[in-house]
Amino acid sequence: MEAFEYADQISLDDQRVAVCGDWHGNIGWVRTLARIIPALAPDVTTILQLGDWWMDPVLTDEIFEGTEIRRIYVTLGNHEPRSEITPLLDERAGAAVRVSAVTWLLPRPARLSIGGRRVLSLGGAASVDRLWRVGGAGWWADEVITDEQVAAAIAGGPADLMLTHESPARTPVRAVREVLRTNPMEFPDETLAESKESRERVTRVWDSVRPELLMHGHMHVAGGGATDDGRRVSSLGRDAMQGSLAFLTLGTLRLDVPTMQHMRNAAYPDA
Repeated sequence: MEAFEYADQISLDDQRVAVCGDWHGNIGWVRTLARIIPALAPDVTTILQLGDWWMDPVLTDEIFEGTEIRRIYVTLGNHEPRSEITPLLDERAGAAVRVSAVTWLLPRPARLSIGGRRVLSLGGAASVDRLWRVGGAGWWADEVITDEQVAAAIAGGPADLMLTHESPARTPVRAVREVLRTNPMEFPDETLAESKESRERVTRVWDSVRPELLMHGHMHVAGGGATDDGRRVSSLGRDAMQGSLAFLTLGTLRLDVPTMQHMRNAAYPDA
C-alpha cells in the first residue's frame, strides 16, 4: 500500500472468527495458518491476532492471497517494531491503521463490534526479557500499558469480549499460574516486578468492563479457566504450538481449539 488508511470505528458482521496467539514474525507458521484456517473453517474471513505480531505486512498479503481471509486485526504486544508502529498510531489517536491490504493495527485501547458483540482490545505488555534486549532495536519503552490507556479503556464501558496480549493478574488459567510461579526462564526480579504491574493494569480494566471472555497471548502456554463469578480467560500458545489457534463463535463466545493433529491434517491432507 502506498498510503495508510485509518478507521475510527470497526463494525463487522462476522459470526465466527479465527484467533491467533503470538506470531513473532514467523513466516513459515503464518504460511501454515493460511492452509489450516480455510481447511478447518472455510466460513472464516477475519483473524484476531493477539500480539507479538512483528510481520512483514506486504508478505502477509501474499501469504493469504487466494484464501478467504480478508482482515487481520492486531492487538499489539510487547515485541513489535515500535519505532515504526507508534508514529503511525500517533498520526490519528484512537484510530486503527491499515498497513496492508489485510492487516490492521489496533490502537490502545480500541473498541470494535463483531457479530453484535462489544469487543475491547488493549494491547501492550511488559517484557520480562527487557534487560537482555537492546533499547530501540528489540525493546521500546512504549510497549507498556499506561494508566491513561487503562482509564480510557474503562471509560468505554462494559465489553463482552476483551482481547489483550498481557495476562490479567490472579488469572484462573492454571498453566499461566504455573509459569508465573516457577519462572522457568529465570527472568530477573526487576522485570518480574514490571510484569506484575502490567498484569495489574490489565486486571483493573478486566474487573471494570467485566467481559464474559478475555483472550490473551504473551505467556507462550495454552489453557483456559474461569473465575468464581463465571468470567472466562483463554491463554493462547505461541507460533507452532498446540493451542495457538482457536475459532470463536461470537453468538455464544464458544471457543473451538483444534489439536495439533487436526492442524497437521488440515495443512497437509495428502501426507
